Amino acid sequence: MEIRILPDAFDPGAELARFSTDRSGTGAIVTFTGLVRDDGGALHALEIEHYPGMTEAAVTAMVAEAEGRWTLTDALVVHRHGTLRPGEPIMMVATAARHRAAAFAAAEFLMDYLKSRAPFWKKETTRDGTSWVAARDEDEAALDRWT
Repeated sequence: MEIRILPDAFDPGAELARFSTDRSGTGAIVTFTGLVRDDGGALHALEIEHYPGMTEAAVTAMVAEAEGRWTLTDALVVHRHGTLRPGEPIMMVATAARHRAAAFAAAEFLMDYLKSRAPFWKKETTRDGTSWVAARDEDEAALDRWT
């Protein structure tokens, strides 16, 4: 398991290449990379805040839960904080398992929990000003399938 919360840009391709190395007991790797989305062309920047220590502990607990539910051979979570521009990677989840069903399910679980439960706060800066991003009902509803 590896969790990295970082202020700097990362290369999802390089992360996948590193994560995929020496996986003789693994039959499947599933990855997801989230990007800063600009709906409507008004977004100037997305600022992500977090509390160091608290965020890592919460994400570590999420990954440990995924490892307990599915037989994973490894998991990776990379998440940015700071100021990001449209199109930049925000986060990446990679799961490795002997079989694809476990890798897919664990990756979806982690993505849903990162979106709704990880202690990150997002503020958008647009041409009209700044505002905090509120939780979306559909993101909260996505958690129901994991309870």
